[in-house]
Amino acid sequence: MNEDTNIQRDQPEDAAESIEHGSERPDNSLERLVTRAVTVIAIGLTVFHLFTGYFGAYGALIQRSIHLSPILIITFLVYPTVHKGRSYPFGRVIDFILIVGCVATGGYIIDQYHAFTFREGNPNFWDISLGIASILIVLEATRRVIGLTLPIVAIVFLTYAYLGPDIPGIFGHRGYDLGRILQHIYPSTEGIYGVPVGVSATFVILFITLGAFLKETGGGQFFIDLAFALFGRVRGGPAKVAIVASSMFGMVSGSATANTVGTGAFTIPLMKRLGYEPKFAAAVEAVSSTGGQFMPPIMGAAVFVMIEILEVSYGEIIVMAIIPGILYYIAVYISVDLEAVRLGLRGMERSELPNTWQVLSRGWLFLSPLVLLVFMLVFMHWSATKSAFWTIFAVVAISTLRSDTRMSVPQFLNALKQGTMGTLQVALACACAGIVVGVFTLTGLGAKVSFSLLELADGILLPMLIVAMLTSIMLGMGMPTTPAYIILAVLIAPSLIKAGVPPIAAHLFVFYSGIVSAITPPVALAAYAAGAIAGSPPLQTGLTAMRLGVAAFVVPYMFIYNPGIMLVGDWITILYSIFIAVLGIFALTFSIRGRILVDVSLLERILLFGACVACVPYAPLANAAGIVVLGVIIGNQVWRVRRMPDETKQVSQFDTASPPLEKDPK
Repeated sequence: MNEDTNIQRDQPEDAAESIEHGSERPDNSLERLVTRAVTVIAIGLTVFHLFTGYFGAYGALIQRSIHLSPILIITFLVYPTVHKGRSYPFGRVIDFILIVGCVATGGYIIDQYHAFTFREGNPNFWDISLGIASILIVLEATRRVIGLTLPIVAIVFLTYAYLGPDIPGIFGHRGYDLGRILQHIYPSTEGIYGVPVGVSATFVILFITLGAFLKETGGGQFFIDLAFALFGRVRGGPAKVAIVASSMFGMVSGSATANTVGTGAFTIPLMKRLGYEPKFAAAVEAVSSTGGQFMPPIMGAAVFVMIEILEVSYGEIIVMAIIPGILYYIAVYISVDLEAVRLGLRGMERSELPNTWQVLSRGWLFLSPLVLLVFMLVFMHWSATKSAFWTIFAVVAISTLRSDTRMSVPQFLNALKQGTMGTLQVALACACAGIVVGVFTLTGLGAKVSFSLLELADGILLPMLIVAMLTSIMLGMGMPTTPAYIILAVLIAPSLIKAGVPPIAAHLFVFYSGIVSAITPPVALAAYAAGAIAGSPPLQTGLTAMRLGVAAFVVPYMFIYNPGIMLVGDWITILYSIFIAVLGIFALTFSIRGRILVDVSLLERILLFGACVACVPYAPLANAAGIVVLGVIIGNQVWRVRRMPDETKQVSQFDTASPPLEKDPK
């Protein structure tokens, strides 16, 4: 792989690679010891979660403590104390003290598990001392791996809990002393060890482990090869391969950033070689990987949190989410095709691509674990953890059927290790998000925010949705999918439900809004990771990704105002709703890209955007106006193409075998 594929720190392959981020390395013996310690702890933790995935979890506090403490220890081993970009010997002493703190705070939870109930409201010295230590450790670990944003948010909320009486207006509260706050945040299932870490300790780590086993056995490569075989020869082939491969693998990985790195290492260099600008190649990968989080049938790990919160079936959610997910990818696909035409790009040569039948004959069995997963969840109604366990088992079993996919012992152990290493970022974000959620439940802030949004919107749904989306994007920035959704489900979704939005639609709305923060500057993690691979400026990559993924900002309004695209209603209503939504997505994409068959004028772009808006609600008169505008503009485009000289004509914008189209002369 060329040097373009080197990325910034994300999920280090081993401690030796990330002992210091670009710094001078400590002595080799210490480095080897740290690497071995990380490997042993990581493998042991994944095995523990596979065990509990099959036999059932322990009590909530114990399960979450056993999950989080090793994660924190690995963090301080892999991300050591640094000063001005360099590690120094005394820094390891600080790390050792923090590791001792991880063991003490986690061990105390297990030791005092039954005693906490009897001390409710009356914390002792150790509850308070280790509570302070636990919060500081989580904040520092999160800062090292994710950055300052989330720890600062957590500190602000902790301050809010303490200073409640001094805050004027509706957001003021009676205030809580230090002991009450610490007891709520530390030795309980309301704060650090609350629902977010619970999700990480049950669903997330198992699905990330599933992705690791797919990668090690060749299943991940099979998805990429299949995408190349199917779409490599079409116009702008590698970009369309990125869309397909990233959506398939992204729905399993549960992390937009991790998926961007995994598939982007293959697709981005190929897109650049074909002729795409680095920032566009990076944006395609980031947008495609981000969409995998809300693309059925898997939808990453966050969908299982939604199931728990809403108390609905897995099948109900994926059925309602499938059309919105397809609409998103239609928009991305059209944008990529329009860019390929603008640049005059063709597909790859047949000799450069794998044969479709050979790919399927060699790897079709890797489709069966995903089919099995959906079958267990939808038809057998098994728990997500048990289903994930058996899916991992199926991947390993299938890999043994061929010599080229059969896992060696080192590969098997590495997959176990990567299950934990891939969970670092998510688990730490969940622990820090747990502090925020704990303050919500302690102070009743969620109800106050909901009331404020209702007041701000003056009972009108559209302003509330706009404010909710902007707030969700801001809160989701810099956070993995699952913890971002959890915070938004507590903070924003209840206000939408109170305003009359159906519960699943409200949760999908904030789910989409939180996820698109991965491609929305100024903190667009997926876009920045892709930019690092492509060698493109981060901010430009983020802005390009935001334009390319613009459908994600519009589709949520569609399923709020037009429930038919969530397959709600009679079949005539559903088919009409889907038809109108597809036309709206076409109009939106043409408007943003500024091209249909030839370039469109500024006025036409404005009219196209208006046509998209008219196709958002289920309103026949408005829909008809949007259809007329779109039809007139497309008719004008056809007329302009027919007036061109024969040598510059193009038969169809979407004919993938056609030659590149010249720009319309002005």
